[in-house]
Amino acid sequence: MNRKRRNGSRAIAALLLFSVLQFGIQAATPIPQQLAGRLKTSNNQPVTINGLSANTGASILSGATIETGADQSATVDLGPLGSLNISPNTKVVLTFEPGNAKATVITGCVTLKAQKGTTGEVANEQGSISKTDPAAAGMLNNCSPQGSIPPQNSGTPGQGGLFGLGKAATIAILIAAGAAASTPLFFQSNPSGSNP
Repeated sequence: MNRKRRNGSRAIAALLLFSVLQFGIQAATPIPQQLAGRLKTSNNQPVTINGLSANTGASILSGATIETGADQSATVDLGPLGSLNISPNTKVVLTFEPGNAKATVITGCVTLKAQKGTTGEVANEQGSISKTDPAAAGMLNNCSPQGSIPPQNSGTPGQGGLFGLGKAATIAILIAAGAAASTPLFFQSNPSGSNP
């Protein structure tokens, strides 16, 4: 009986030791902190963040869509990364992580100030417009008038035409469709007759 009790005590001691070690490992593992920007609005007027109204002091997380009205401007302080100044009548998507800050401008004007050690980028819906060098602090400014239409390059293959296929492909599709539609006109004689 002593032997069973001793083996039971050893098993309990082993489980207790395992539990304590697991807790110690979890407590020692640092939890990564998510960066958050801090919003400051002009005259403490609310702006729209992801479709919701927000005032000075609101936390801005990466991926947020920020919209300002006609008489509103805002600044997002990104701490060690820099800051983003947003002009009136602007819609921008702000993404950031340690070492990177990106403002994708839908409409309007922004100024991105990137600190040394941070790559700042201003882009529009078509792609990147400019970037800063992380070796030095930098500032980027972009203006995209509301309602502007990006220029189309009609000389490049794959631009324009039907579904953006290009002019040559559109002409070929139209000729093929016309030929398919007119085929019954050329083959009207029915050798089997029309009586059922």
